[in-house]
Amino acid sequence: MEIENWKLNKVKFLKTFTISIFLAFRSLRNNLARTFLSLLGIVIGVIAVTLVFSLGAGLKGFVLGQVESFGSDLIQIEVKVPKTKHASAENAGGIVSGIQITTMKLDELEELSKIPDLGDWYGGLMGQETISYRGENETIMIFGTTAGVIDVDEQMKVAKGVMYSEADDRSLKQVITLGSKIKKELFADEDAIGKKVKLGDSTFRVVAVLEERGSTGFSDFDNLVYIPARTLQKKMMGIDHVQFGLFKIEDANKVELIETRMNQKMRDLHDIDDPEDDDFGVMSIAEATDMIDSVFKIINILLLALTSISLVVGGVGIMNVMYVAVTERTSEIGLRKALGAKNRDIMWQFLFEAVFITLLGGVIGVILGVILSKVAEYVIAQYNFFLTFPLTIGAVAVSLGFSMLTGVIFGIKPAWNASKLSPMEALNKQ
Repeated sequence: MEIENWKLNKVKFLKTFTISIFLAFRSLRNNLARTFLSLLGIVIGVIAVTLVFSLGAGLKGFVLGQVESFGSDLIQIEVKVPKTKHASAENAGGIVSGIQITTMKLDELEELSKIPDLGDWYGGLMGQETISYRGENETIMIFGTTAGVIDVDEQMKVAKGVMYSEADDRSLKQVITLGSKIKKELFADEDAIGKKVKLGDSTFRVVAVLEERGSTGFSDFDNLVYIPARTLQKKMMGIDHVQFGLFKIEDANKVELIETRMNQKMRDLHDIDDPEDDDFGVMSIAEATDMIDSVFKIINILLLALTSISLVVGGVGIMNVMYVAVTERTSEIGLRKALGAKNRDIMWQFLFEAVFITLLGGVIGVILGVILSKVAEYVIAQYNFFLTFPLTIGAVAVSLGFSMLTGVIFGIKPAWNASKLSPMEALNKQ
C-alpha cells in the first residue's frame, strides 16, 4: 500500500512539475519583448564572466610560455632595485622607469657557476641597433650573451654555421648570429655565412643562422640577433655590467640549497650584510611558474567578482520583470488555484520562468563570449602576437551555474508572492 501511494505521489509530482514547465515556456513565448529585455542583462553578464575565464587563461598561458620557453631546469639571477622585493611592482617599476643597476659583472657569474650542482650557464644583456646589408635596414634587438647560451637555451638551434665561441667573446670578436627572420629580410635566399653586416657603425661577420623558432607572446626570437656579450659591452655600449645570468640545475632536488648559496655568494662579492640591500634577485623557473600561477588565480577571482556585478544588475532586472508578470497574470493565478493548483505549483511555474530566462541568457552569453574571444585572437594575430584564449568545460559550467543561480535568487521572491495570492483575491482583480 505504501509503495503504491509513493508511486501515485511521484506521478502527481511529475505531472504538476511538467505543467509548471509548460506554462512557464508558454508565458515566455507569449511575451517575447519582455523575455528579450530580461535576457539582455544576463547575456551581458555571462559574456563578461566568459571573457574573464577565456582571456585570463590565454594571458596566463602566454606568461607561462614566456617563462618556460627557456626550459624548466633553470635558475636565474638578475639585477634588482635595493630595498624592493624581487617580484614586486616597485622593482619592476623602478627598472622600467630607468633605474640602472650596474653592479652585476660577468666574472661574478663565473664565480657563481662554481657552486656545486650548477651546470652550463650564460650571462646576457639587451641592446637595440639598426642592422643593414646592401641597403636593407632593420631596427632590431641585440642579445649580447656569452657562448653558453647555445647549451642553456634548449629551444635555440643552429641551422647553418657555427655559434661564436668563448674565445670570440673574450677577444671581443665582431661576429654575429642571425635569427631566421632577420636572415630572410636581409639575405633572402642568399647564403649569409661569412657575409658582413653593419650594426650601427660597426661591421660584424655572420657566423651562424638560427633555425626558425617562432614567437612566444611578445618575444619574437626569430627577429633577434646574438653577438658576444663582451663585444656588446665594450665596443657598442661602453659598459662593463650585465643584466642577468641563467644557470642549468643539475639536481632539481637541491634548488633551495642552490638559491641560498647563490645569494650568499653574491652578498659576499658585493659586500652586502643586510638582505634588504640586495641589488640582485635569484629565482628558479619552477618557482617563477608557481608564483605566476598564484597571481593569476587571485586576478581571476577579483575579475570574476567585478564581472558578477553585471549579473546582479541583470538579476534585478529579472526580478522587476517577474513582479510585473505576477501583477499582469493575477487572474491566471486565481484561476489555477480555483482549479486545484497548490501554492508550490504556482511558485514552481514562476521560478521556472526566471531560471529558464537566465539559463537561456547564459547559453547565449557563453556562445557570444567564445566568439568575442576568437575575434580578439584574430585581431591580436594581425599584430604578430599569437595568443590563444581557450574556454574550458569548467569555465562554461561556472558561467551557466552563475546565470542559473541568479535566476533562482532573483526569481524566488516574485514566485513566492505569486504563490501566496488567494484565489478569491486574484479573481476579484480580474
